[in-house]
Amino acid sequence: PGRASGSGGGAAAVRRAQASEVAGWGRTPLSLPAREGRAMSTALYVLSTLGGYLLTSALLLKCPGLLHRPKRHRFRCRHISHRGGAGENLENTMGAFRHAVNVGTDMLELDCHLTKDEQVVVSHDENLKRSTGLDVNIADLKYSELPPYLCRLDVTFQKECYCEGEDKRIPLLKEVFEAFPHTPVNIDIKVNNDVLIKKVSELVRQYQREHLTVWGNVSHEIVDKCHKENAHIPILFCLRRVLLLLGLFYTGLLPFFPIPEDFLEIPMPSIILKLKEPEKISRSQRLTIWLTDMLLMRKALFNHLTARGIQVYVWVLNEEHEYKRAFDLGATGVMTDYPTKLKNFLHNYPA
Repeated sequence: PGRASGSGGGAAAVRRAQASEVAGWGRTPLSLPAREGRAMSTALYVLSTLGGYLLTSALLLKCPGLLHRPKRHRFRCRHISHRGGAGENLENTMGAFRHAVNVGTDMLELDCHLTKDEQVVVSHDENLKRSTGLDVNIADLKYSELPPYLCRLDVTFQKECYCEGEDKRIPLLKEVFEAFPHTPVNIDIKVNNDVLIKKVSELVRQYQREHLTVWGNVSHEIVDKCHKENAHIPILFCLRRVLLLLGLFYTGLLPFFPIPEDFLEIPMPSIILKLKEPEKISRSQRLTIWLTDMLLMRKALFNHLTARGIQVYVWVLNEEHEYKRAFDLGATGVMTDYPTKLKNFLHNYPA
């Protein structure tokens, strides 16, 4: 009896071990039809989810008002004078600004620096070698010590072109505000200087121009400081945010994201080709310019931003076919060195 009992106990142990081994393996493998059915269900779920996302993204790209309230501005600019119109007068001078306003420009674009005695001046270059012939920095001179511009300056965005003018004085920003109280001004803060940003903000407040001014820079740090200093002045996209904007656009995520910026100000990459000698542009450079132009100059992107109340400005265009391409793509406005030429073009181009 004892031996039988031991034999029965051994059989039970074997069965328990087999059961444990089966449990360790998991469930019995599915049959081939069952596995195919599960894979099909998973694929259908993924495809339906992706399809729903794409349809929703396309709908909101076309009709962003369903999710976002459009931004409202006191001005909408089609005609923007770059540095006051650097192809018709010496850049960033009061003479250039007066001429552009008389022509009928919608906005003046200018650049700001700070002098040694903390005066906010209008100048594109920090170093004055190109514009005055003297190798000095604005920050190292008092305003009264600033040299006059040369009688003849190159037009940066027009190959082998120069401009002459009688007004050669570097003006103060407050002079521009006083002379053109109702004209929108686009300010490029050229250096990362807290005092400069604070001074510009104070001037904007003093002349009650927060609704007529936009400011920024390609630098994310400068734009962030501008917004923190005065959140009531609309800001431009910096370079980092432009790259993020493109990433969101091409992944279909842009319609779902809020956008704090009010103005997108971007170059038309293809104009680089006309500024250099053809033999000096390599094949890889041409490909890079072409690809960048294709990615950036997108009608669907411009239309989406415009529908969200974000104005799109393309710079710096100086030929009629460039004006036409920008407006055909849906740009709000064009920045030019030739205010008269752009005015004549807009006279014949439907609004």
